[in-house]
Amino acid sequence: MFIFQAFTMKYQVVMLLACAAAASATLEVVNQWSLMQFDFPPDPVLLEKFQPENTVPTGLEIGWNRLYLGIPRLRAGVPATLAWIPRSLPQGVSPVLQAYPDWSWHSAGRGDINCTGLISVYRIRADRCNRLWVLDAGVVTSIDDFRRVCPPKILIFDMATDRLVRSVYFPRELLRPSSLLTNIVLDDTRSSSSRPSSSCDHLFAYISDTVAPGIIVYDGRRDNAWRVTHASMYPDPDLGEYDINGEKFTLMDGVLGLAHSPAQGLLYYQPLATDRLFSISTAVLASGPPAEGTDLRVNLVGRKSSQGIGVAVDPRDDTIIFSPLTETAIAAWNPISNSHKYVLPITI
Repeated sequence: MFIFQAFTMKYQVVMLLACAAAASATLEVVNQWSLMQFDFPPDPVLLEKFQPENTVPTGLEIGWNRLYLGIPRLRAGVPATLAWIPRSLPQGVSPVLQAYPDWSWHSAGRGDINCTGLISVYRIRADRCNRLWVLDAGVVTSIDDFRRVCPPKILIFDMATDRLVRSVYFPRELLRPSSLLTNIVLDDTRSSSSRPSSSCDHLFAYISDTVAPGIIVYDGRRDNAWRVTHASMYPDPDLGEYDINGEKFTLMDGVLGLAHSPAQGLLYYQPLATDRLFSISTAVLASGPPAEGTDLRVNLVGRKSSQGIGVAVDPRDDTIIFSPLTETAIAAWNPISNSHKYVLPITI
C-alpha cells in the first residue's frame, strides 16, 4: 500500500506538466526527494513523532510564487498535512517543506487533534481570486486503521495574505460512516458576473467520496451542497488488483480521479478500481439534487489499458491526460477525434 501511494505522487506531479509534455515529449524535473524534510519549529514532540518514510504527498497546486503540497496522514508521523516550497529554485533540488499557513494549524502532527485546524489533506485547488481551496478529509492513519477524528471540511485561504477567508462544512446527511473525501475540482464557468473580484464564491466544487462512492456538489454562491451517486462511481470487483513493476496489492477504491472540461461542460471521473473513464454534464451536476428515483445521466467515455488515479484535461484541445498504472506511462486521448497515444514512459 505505501509503495503504491508513494508511486502515485510521481504521477500527479507529472500530470500537472503533461500539457507541456504532450507538446514537447519531454519532462523537466522541478523538484525531487528521496525523503521529505520540514522546517520544524522548536518542538521536540513534532521531531520525535516525525516518520519521513510516511510523508507522501498526493496533491499539488501551483501558486504565483509557491508550489503547495497536500500530504495526507495515511500513516502516523506526518508533521504537517499542507506545505509549500518556493517556485524560484534551481530545477531538481530537494527543498525543505514549510508548513502552510503556519505550524499552528498542524497540531495533529503532535497528537493534539483540533478540528478547526488541518487534519489530513489529499488535494488543494487554486481559484481565480488567488485563493487556495483545501479539502480536509478529517481522517488520520487511513491506511492502517482509518480513524475519523473530525468532520471533513474545506478551508479557503487567501494566498496573498495566508489568512483563512472561508470555511465550508458539509451537512451530516451527505456523509457516510466510511466517507473519505479525496479530490476536488472547481468550476467557475457558471458565474454570471462580469466582475470576477465580486464573485469569488460564484463557483461550484465537485468532490470525490472514494470509500463511500459518490460525488458531492458544492454551490459556493448559495453555500449549499448535495450528493450524487451512480454505479459507475463504485469499484469494479474484477479490477481491484494491481501490479506495478512487480509490486502487487489489492485496493477496492471508488471514484477518485476528477477533471473538469470547461469547453465541453463535462466532469470526467474514474474510480481507482476500473479501466473505464466516465463523464457527466456539469449542467446536470449544478442543477441541484436529483429527484428521488431519477437516474443520473452518465456517459462512458471509453476504456483505458489499465487502472489509474490522475486525470487532467489539456485546455488547448480538450485532450484527456491520464496515467495507466500498469504501463507506468503518461497517455493522451482526445475523445473528439478518438486519437490515443502514449506521451512518455515513466522510469521509477
